[in-house]
Amino acid sequence: MESQLPDRDHASAVGRRSVLGLALGAGLAPALATAAQPANAAPASAPTGPAPTDPAAALGRRVAAVAEAQIGIPYAWGGGDRLGPGLGFCDEENGYLNGVCLGESTVGFDCSGLSLYCWYRASQGTVELAHYTVAQFHRSAPVERDALAPGDLLFFSRTDAPLHHVGIYAGDGAMIHAERTGTLIARVEKVLDVPRWAGEFAGGRRPGPTPA
Repeated sequence: MESQLPDRDHASAVGRRSVLGLALGAGLAPALATAAQPANAAPASAPTGPAPTDPAAALGRRVAAVAEAQIGIPYAWGGGDRLGPGLGFCDEENGYLNGVCLGESTVGFDCSGLSLYCWYRASQGTVELAHYTVAQFHRSAPVERDALAPGDLLFFSRTDAPLHHVGIYAGDGAMIHAERTGTLIARVEKVLDVPRWAGEFAGGRRPGPTPA
């Protein structure tokens, strides 16, 4: 959530990170095929097996599950990549708490590091987002507020800090996010009913597969 610099290249910080791999199994049950019936066939009985699965919805649920598993990990400015939490750093404005640089000694995620990791991990590498909130916003398709589904990204903006924060929609109005230095990844219930977040809400977005 701390101010994002448009030209910040997180690749330059890779050498300064100590990346932790987090193991999380994710599987997608195959959809069941429904055979066509002749026009004169007797009405079929109600199916007894699992209903067909929407792959996009299943992916979103996996994203939310990966995010849920990160709750309690520290915020680290610049921390995290597609492999998991990593060592953060401090720049001119970010990574500090009460004047002390915590970024360089904290292994964790910042807000966009969390979202890129969750989508990469849940999609098994088919969705790779940049480590930058603005880029993630423009890389994803808009979703109306009443159509939000688990895994969608929630973006927040202020006049003094456009698109300064991103969180992961967990369903039932909740968001999982990495907020700022000195905090842990947390779940916020009914986030868009909270005046602070509702007033800064800039829209929901849904990432798709990374273009070849």
